[in-house]
Order: sequence, then C-alpha cells, then structure tokens
Amino acid sequence: MKLVRYGKPGKEKPGLIDADGKIRDLSGVIDDIGPAQLSPKVLARLAKIKHDKLPKVRGTPRMGVPFSGASKFVAIGLNYADHAAETGNPIPKEPIVFHKTLSCMQGPDDDVMLPKGSVKTDWEVELGIVIGTRARYVTKKDALKHVAGYVLVNDVSEREFQMERGPTWDKGKGFDTFGPVGPWLVTADEVGNPQNLDMWLDVNGQQRQRGNTKTMIFDCATLIAYVSALFTLNPGDIITTGTPPGVGSGMKPQQFLKAGDVVTLGIQGLGQQTQKIVKFKL
Repeated sequence: MKLVRYGKPGKEKPGLIDADGKIRDLSGVIDDIGPAQLSPKVLARLAKIKHDKLPKVRGTPRMGVPFSGASKFVAIGLNYADHAAETGNPIPKEPIVFHKTLSCMQGPDDDVMLPKGSVKTDWEVELGIVIGTRARYVTKKDALKHVAGYVLVNDVSEREFQMERGPTWDKGKGFDTFGPVGPWLVTADEVGNPQNLDMWLDVNGQQRQRGNTKTMIFDCATLIAYVSALFTLNPGDIITTGTPPGVGSGMKPQQFLKAGDVVTLGIQGLGQQTQKIVKFKL
C-alpha cells in the first residue's frame, strides 16, 4: 500500500493511493497514520479493505508527511562509498549516527527555507525507514520485521553549520523545513528488497544525483540493528539512510542552493518531491 496524509499543515487526513494513482480517503476507517496504525495488525487490516470503495479525494491537495507521531528522526552519514569518496572522507568503520529535529519535518512539496546567514545549503536524496514495531537490541536477521514501510527523504543540509562550525553535524541538519518526507509511505511488503532502488535528484532541471540503494555501505537491516542498540526505536520513528554522490559540496567548484532554485527528487516506487527554495523569513 501507499499511505498518505493530505491537507493543510496540521490538519492532514489519512488516505491511500489506489490502483489508478488517485487519493482515497481513509478518515472513515482510521483517525490518522501514526504509531498505532503502523503496526502489522492494522496495516494488514487496511490492506484487506476494498480500496475502490473508499471516497475519492477531489483535486490535488497538499501532501503532508505521510505518517505522524515520530519520537526520533535518526540520520546516517557517509553511507555510500562513492559519496564518501567525493567528499574526501574515508569509508566509515561503523555507521555515523546523528539526529535531525522533528520540527524540520514537512510535506514533500513544501518550500525549503534558507536559514538566516546560510551560504552552503545542500541537497541529499535518501531512503527513509519507518519503524512499525518497537525495536531494541534487535538482530540483523530480524531487523526488517520491525519496518512498517519506506519513504523518500530530502536530507537538506547546511554545510558550513555542519562541517565548519564545530564537530556536531546536527546543527547543520535540523533547520526548519530541512526534512521533506513523502509523498507516500510505501509498506514494506510492496517495496520488497530495499537494497535495489534507483534514486535521483535534479536542481533546476539539471542532473545532480543518480544512485541506487545497493551501494549502501551499511544496509537497512544493519542500520536498524545498530541503531536499536543505541536507543529504542518506537513505532513512527524514522531512519534516513544516507545519500549517493552528486551533492553540491562534492562538486568542483562547489554549488549550493539559492532562493528561486527548484529541487526535484525521487526513489523508485516511492514517488517524487519538488521543492522551491525560498529566503529566510520569521
């Protein structure tokens, strides 16, 4: 299934994408798509519903983050060998773990706002893992059993804040609007193997990133097992898993986002995002 939350910010309704690519309203069946609805039992119940009998949603409403209730937005750095090489970094011996703020999460097509004083705002197309059942010290063998589904993420990053203003990556990663997620949460059964998904990102129609999740250094199961030994992963938590080469900071000369730019990105089977870059405003 492809689950969505649509409508104005803070007033999103639950829905799903039917076989014809249209939005169907789920608000008569569930209140939201959050931790309680991401369990295997509820997802199985939703899969059995006759989707073509659900009310159609008219027009093209705004798409929000396709799930709610996250307690953590975990991120993994330098998880593609070719991306590590373009940035001049060695291959990590263990996953590099940091956090994006929950308040940076936004809909897939909402504007991305440049932070005040930003000079190096960058793009990163990434695969996000959404947890469906509590994971604590899980094994790699069992790790994917805890996944509700997968999402497309743009891990927007301000490189000066991230790399040049102290060793804490988090402060370059969690600005408001720096976490577009969606448009859909695609359930794990529909995605199948998450380690063979094509991914891409363009800026103003020009090719920037092309890659595939098969070139991850640490695969999804490894990441879930590793992170679950650091802290408990709860239903609704998200892990964004790193980016392939083609980021602005890896280009020669480097290129970064400016107001008016348009970023488009996608992952095979997980949909597409489009964001306009706008100036800072309170």
